[in-house]
Amino acid sequence: MALLAVENLHKQFGGLTACDHVSFSVERGERFGILGPNGAGKTTLFNLITGFIRPDSGSVQLQGKPLTGMKPEHISSLGLVRTFQIVKPFKGLSVFENLKVPTLSPRMRKRLKGEREREKWIETIADLSDLKAILQEKVDELPHGYLKKLEVAKALCIQPEIVLLDEPFAGLTSSEIQPISTVIQRANEKNGTTIVLIEHRLKEFMQLVHRIIAIDYGQKIAEGTPGEIVKNPLVVESYLGKGGADLVGP
Repeated sequence: MALLAVENLHKQFGGLTACDHVSFSVERGERFGILGPNGAGKTTLFNLITGFIRPDSGSVQLQGKPLTGMKPEHISSLGLVRTFQIVKPFKGLSVFENLKVPTLSPRMRKRLKGEREREKWIETIADLSDLKAILQEKVDELPHGYLKKLEVAKALCIQPEIVLLDEPFAGLTSSEIQPISTVIQRANEKNGTTIVLIEHRLKEFMQLVHRIIAIDYGQKIAEGTPGEIVKNPLVVESYLGKGGADLVGP
């Protein structure tokens, strides 16, 4: 059984089809990518999976359990969480306090017995995320690269089965991308967290994921490994326009 199964997910906003009967599955332990140009429907797909938008039809299952129609907080309690393109730290609080908030969720209250156990778990996630040295610093004073790592760390603090990362490299310089990419790999390889990733920084994206689906105008147009996707004429055309595949060559 796939960890995450999306079947014929469809969403219409008036005359606009934002998600057109999209299906895919993600296996436990994968780093799975969703690729597409601006406006392709990637974030809408995330919103449908995580309960922020209700689909018109189709289904989402986590470990065989239906999620369709559930509220985001109930979905996160089952172990599926997400980040957003724009960082949303709890301002005025320290890094430690930001990481503490998700550990107070119903999911983690069942798993962490007492304050000392909670502190040890926060320190574990901070260490994995390269935030341990700044745990007591206020988030208001942190550069954007650290705030991006904090967003990923907050999601990991709920000990999820799967994390959906919406453009974690957005707004980062080249030197800031590698540290957060390392954090994502560690979460996947050391913690066993399954990752689903949307990203426009193609070089870094292709190096990070195992398998990809490409979407355009709300439709899935391709699926495969990074090597297969970059050679797919429909994917190339969606980025470069009609005839774009001819420009790239064989």
